[in-house]
This record gives sequence, structure tokens and C-alpha cells, in this order.
Amino acid sequence: MTDLRNDRHLSMQHLLDRIGQGSIDTVVVAFTDMQGRLQGKRLHGQYFAKVAVPHGTEGCNYLLAVDVDMNTVDGYSISSWDRGYGDMEFVLDERTIRVLSHLPATAMVQCDLVWPDHTPVVQSPRSILQAQLDKVAAAGWQALAGTELEFIAFDTTYEAAHEQRYHDLTPVNQYNVDYSILGTTRVEPLLRAIRNTMYDAGLDVEGAKGECNFGQHEVGFLYADALTTADNHAVYKTVAKEIAAQQGKAITFMAKYDQREGSSCHIHLSLRGTDGELVFWKDGARTPLYDHFIAGVLATMADFTLFFAPNVNSYKRFADGSFAPTTIAWGLDNRTCAVRLVGKGAGARMENRLPGADTNPYLALAAMIAGGLYGIEHELPLEDELVGNAYTSDHPKVPTTLAAAREAFATSAIARETLGDDVVDHYTNMADVELAAFNAAVTDWELFRGFERL
Repeated sequence: MTDLRNDRHLSMQHLLDRIGQGSIDTVVVAFTDMQGRLQGKRLHGQYFAKVAVPHGTEGCNYLLAVDVDMNTVDGYSISSWDRGYGDMEFVLDERTIRVLSHLPATAMVQCDLVWPDHTPVVQSPRSILQAQLDKVAAAGWQALAGTELEFIAFDTTYEAAHEQRYHDLTPVNQYNVDYSILGTTRVEPLLRAIRNTMYDAGLDVEGAKGECNFGQHEVGFLYADALTTADNHAVYKTVAKEIAAQQGKAITFMAKYDQREGSSCHIHLSLRGTDGELVFWKDGARTPLYDHFIAGVLATMADFTLFFAPNVNSYKRFADGSFAPTTIAWGLDNRTCAVRLVGKGAGARMENRLPGADTNPYLALAAMIAGGLYGIEHELPLEDELVGNAYTSDHPKVPTTLAAAREAFATSAIARETLGDDVVDHYTNMADVELAAFNAAVTDWELFRGFERL
């Protein structure tokens, strides 16, 4: 029997029993795609029990070779017209079985992806993270992580927002509600439903708080091992949108929706021994291993920015004085730096402030771990702490466009050494597809600037 992540998850036998009793009639079988979205299918409970569990299920391999609009695009070696768009097999991870209490009689199980010969699909985000976690485990450690994910909520349906071309939407709050109890009370039916549903689904919920932008909020969750955190993150994003839709609202996880503050995904990360032993902290201070890890994350941050900021819109968030970083530096409890060190003892951890809410958590965590392990392996020295305002410092800057991040990633010897050519080439092509789509678009800015006056 597979060990459960906690007592709110279901074992496979418990799920099958509930299907037999009729309390579960639908099972969502899902994996996370390149864009960080859950993709898959809804299986009738009896089919899941009698066919999918003993014999497996599959989906088209184009699901890891499309743009955000699900268009088939060129440039991917694993999937194309020439290759016939064959199948990938979905491997059920029994540790992830959870009840989705916002939907009637529904459970979910997340999957790994393998080819028909049962070799891993190495370009799958979950496989990419697992490859780095295998390296961590081989060294006798485990990676613990937590993600802080912000969103903006609107008093409109997704359908109405689409008809309005996502302009002039009414946010659920009309002023800055950062830490405001009144501001969150006004949205409590939505926030409470998200918190309680996610708890039912096996996530350890901390709480909810308001943020700076109008209608912006954050629901926080307790840290866990890195794979569990990434799995939970992906489920949370989908479920939060579903609950908002049920309440006639819409939420967005865009990194930068408007001219005000963007939505971040700060990622906290630390290493422990497999027995829980502290490896980042000893005798009241950071260990050399911790310093090497931080140095590696900093040394590879520009190369891996594509995994932290994967979309054209991601780079609109990087603005001086915005609480989003523009400088590659570290500081002690300094929110102007890309890397902020917080906590002591068992709570000692690094916070990567670069990712936005649109990041793929598997890829972002994989990049941080790959960079940190590179720093440990090469015993990279940690530069001096940045004290003061990082925005006005002379430290190296974060890439400011997707094109710049794409070039840094594609040409990075470290990325190819730590992630492999197959992964680098695959996600370089993803950036190329995004850039080509953006460069072909005529934006509102261009219309307003040039329709009459040029």
C-alpha cells in the first residue's frame, strides 16, 4: 500500500471502495502541462476501477507540444505531424488521490507521463522536477518547499470577462486591502470556499490575506516536500478558478494584469537530511552548504529565468519599487532582493521572489534545485549580503524580456548540464512559440497610439 501524504488523501483501495458504494462516480485523471495547467480527462468511476486502474489510460502527446490556445505548433521533437501525434501513457500516482468537495462525487489523481515503452517523458514538468529530486535524494537530502501564490478576483463571470475582452472588469475590492480584515471579509464567501475545499483535498491551509492591487488576495499553505508542494499548487490554481466560476466570479493568475502591482509566486526552499536533520543551519548560523546553495541559485538565476517567468506578460511585473525584484542579489529579510533569506534553525530557508503567479511550480522548483546543487557541487562562494535598496544597486539585473531570458536559457551550459539538452531544447521552443505569437499580435497600445495620430 502506498503511504498517504496525510489522512485527507484516499488510498487506491479506499477510492475503489467509495466507487463501489456509489459515493464517488467521477475520477479526474490529470497531469500538469508546460504552462502549469492540469490536463487530462474525467473517467466514470466504474470505468476507472475496472479499466484504468488495471490497464492504464493515455492521451495524445501533443499535450506537451501546444501553445496556450492548444494550437499544434512546430519545433517540438517529441510531437509533430511527421511523428503522427501518438500517445503518452498516464501513470497514476496513488499518493495524490484526493476528494474534490466542490464537485459532486468527484475525486482526482495526478499522473506521471511515460512513453508506450514505459520510459519517462523527460520533457514533462513533473519528470523534470523529479529528476532534480532524485539528485537531492542521492546526496542524502530532501527538498522542502512552499509557494505563495497571489491572484486578482473580479465580480464578473469568465464568460462576461471574455465578452468584455478582459477590459473594465470590476475587482472584488476597490482599494488596497493588504492585510485588511475588512477587505477580506467582503470576499470571504470566495476565500472560505477555497480554503475549506483545499483542506478537504489534502492541502494544509494556513490562511488568506489581502494584497496591494485592487481585488488581489493570497491563500497560503504549509510547506511540504517539493513534489507535494508542486502537485498541490497545480490543483489549487485549477480549483480556485472553478470555485470562482461557481460563485459567478473570475480570478486571474496573470503575473501583471494591469498597471498596478503584479501577482507573485514567492517560492520558499530548504534542504534537510532524509531523517529531518538540519543541513542549512548549525551552531546558530548558516552552514557552508547553505551558502553554496544560495550562491548557485544566484549564479544560475539569469540562465533559469525562463522557468521563473515563462510568458511575455511575466516581464511586465519586474519594475523598480514594486516589490518584484529587478536585481540578482541576496539579502537578510530584504524584500528588494531576488533572494531573501528568512528564518533560523529549522525555519532557515531561502525565498525566491522572482517567479510570478503564472510560473509552472515544477519547473521553477527544478530550476532552483538545479542551481543550488550546482553551487554545492562547485563550492561556489557566496557574495556579500546586499544591504539597503537593491533597486538602486549596481548588482546584475534580471532579464527584462522573454527574448532575453530565452537566449540565456538556450545558450546556458549549466542548464544543459543540469537539465539535459532535451529539456532545454523543448522549453526554448516553447519560448519561441510564445514570442512569435506576441510579435504577430496587434495590441491595444498600438491601436490607441497609432490609429489616428500616425
